Amino acid sequence: MVLALASTILRSTSPRGFGLGAFCREGNGSLRSGLARPGLRGLLGVLFIAIGVPAFGAELDLISARPGEGEETVYSLKLQVLAVMTVLTVLPGLLMTTTAFTRVLIVLAVLRQGLGTQQTPSNQILAGMALFLTLFIMGPVVSQAWEQGASPYLEDEIGTEVAFERTVAPFREFMLSQTRESDLALFADLSGGQRFDRPDDIPLTLLIPAFVISELKTAFQIGFLILIPFLVIDLVVASVLMSMGMVMLSPLIISLPFKLMLFVLVDGWALLMSTLAASFVAG
Repeated sequence: MVLALASTILRSTSPRGFGLGAFCREGNGSLRSGLARPGLRGLLGVLFIAIGVPAFGAELDLISARPGEGEETVYSLKLQVLAVMTVLTVLPGLLMTTTAFTRVLIVLAVLRQGLGTQQTPSNQILAGMALFLTLFIMGPVVSQAWEQGASPYLEDEIGTEVAFERTVAPFREFMLSQTRESDLALFADLSGGQRFDRPDDIPLTLLIPAFVISELKTAFQIGFLILIPFLVIDLVVASVLMSMGMVMLSPLIISLPFKLMLFVLVDGWALLMSTLAASFVAG
């Protein structure tokens, strides 16, 4: 019952759409409402735009050879190969700092800590759950980025610069809808007190750290509500053991079955997943 109440509170106090207020004027763009299936093609399209590949069928030579001095042959890597390697290197960082991954993973880790199950579920399972729930949540954003930027670019309808701007725009709008005004103002002051007329004028170097800070705050708020029922169970069990004189028996051993039973009876996984997903849906 307490978990169900916490889920209702989270739905009614969703952290999305904090608004920019005095920081900048409100833009005309709006995110798609609802959730859609993940647009994996859109992710591939973003990668292709980043490395400058003109089309899916384009050949990418790994090594080029040219004659050197005398009879020597000089071999060199293509610039595009280096770009691919660079993108693959920073891809995990982009996943954690521009999507819903950070909030989801922290909430799942706090849940495991509250249950007191040590390493169950394991870190790999939590990361996998967070990854695929992130793909589910980011589906509309990725699909919009694919349709507006990646797909026209791969069909040679627009240039690289225009495609990059159109592809980044849905992610920018998503981050703005989840970022608090106070966090934006903080990094704006740190960068010299800049103010912007439109949300599109906010640089990514300012928006991304503000978005990460907001995600951490929101994840800790959700984690606090999740820990409350488990804390109550621990206090009750500890009080009972103290009254019985069983001070040498760890309350965690006795409270663990009750925590698991409570979590299963209220269908905790379904409540948690639905609440996390609903917290990102733009109204």
